[in-house]
This record gives sequence, structure tokens and C-alpha cells, in this order.
Amino acid sequence: MIRVFVQYGQDGLIREFAVKGHAGHGEAGRDIVCAAVSAVAQTAVIGLTDVVGICPKMVQKDGLLHCILPDGMSEREQAMAGTVLRTMFAGLKSIKCGYPNLLSIVEREVD
Repeated sequence: MIRVFVQYGQDGLIREFAVKGHAGHGEAGRDIVCAAVSAVAQTAVIGLTDVVGICPKMVQKDGLLHCILPDGMSEREQAMAGTVLRTMFAGLKSIKCGYPNLLSIVEREVD
């Protein structure tokens, strides 16, 4: 199962996300669920770096993508990053609707 963790800041914006695991829907390299989740999450990171122009802290290795937004973003960067990450979240929720037993999403808010 793929597990997605999304953490919100006190301002309600996504500040951090992690995608862990494998779906097990098909053989390695041919698993459409893993491919879809990976494409959505990696596109979000590309959007943050290439479109928004920020440099998030990121760890990426087999079965893990963990991304944390930097502190000190301008209001414009925060708004743009929020749009990118809300779009990512909507895409992941859509994949979950099609494959509910292969993808879990956990949302947390910072206290």
C-alpha cells in the first residue's frame, strides 16, 4: 500500500508531504498505481522548484518522496505553492477513489 501523509501549517496551507511504499498492483516498473502517484507527487515538486521558484527540502529514494516547504517564503510564493500542493492533493484523492485499497491519505495539522 502507498501511504501519503500531508501536514498543514497553522495558516491552513500544506507545508509538508510524504509518499511512502508501493501499491503492489502490478510488477515493479509496470504498476500503474505507483506510476500515477509518483507522477503526481514528482510533478508537484517540479512545480514548486521550476514554477514557484522555491527550493524545498526533499528526500527521494526507492519507495519514498518527502518534501518540506522552506521557511521565509513570500506571500506570492506561499500562494503559488499552495495552489501546486492543493492540485497535487486533488490528484492523489482522485487516484485513491479508483484504488481505495492501495492508497491511504492521512492529513495532519500543526498544533
